[in-house]
Amino acid sequence: MTKRKTKKKKSDALVPSFRHPLSLSDHPIPVRWTVALLGLLCAAGAASAFGPARPPQSSGGSHAHDFVIFATVFNDRGFALYGARTRLRREEEKKFRWEAMSDHEGELAFRVPPGEEYEMVIEARGFETQTRKVDTRQGNRVDLTIRMEPPRAAPAAGGKP
Repeated sequence: MTKRKTKKKKSDALVPSFRHPLSLSDHPIPVRWTVALLGLLCAAGAASAFGPARPPQSSGGSHAHDFVIFATVFNDRGFALYGARTRLRREEEKKFRWEAMSDHEGELAFRVPPGEEYEMVIEARGFETQTRKVDTRQGNRVDLTIRMEPPRAAPAAGGKP
């Protein structure tokens, strides 16, 4: 009985532990298909990224004609007030439709349908509640600056000190 000598593949000598006997990477057809597929995906991504610019499509949910109410909330010392709860409703309604919290810069914004009057209520812990009226019949934006005041001290019982 004679033993045949077999040549080792060069890839076996370089990476013997990472090769699996049923690996598809040894077969040229799946490798070629994978490379071709990756090439097509890259080409499709480049075509969509650099394709012709299309105008924005108008849909029923477009905000093109909304009125923007932008508010900045400050505390009594003039610093931005984070976390002020702001609710907004149409003046003739009882239920509040919109709600927002001021961010770390004290800013918040609402998009509302124009042509009506709105009532905005701003609340923050440790401050008195503020109320503002907003008329959206003219223009397309209003900027409000709101300075929250500390609660007023109740008069002491018993009259003069």
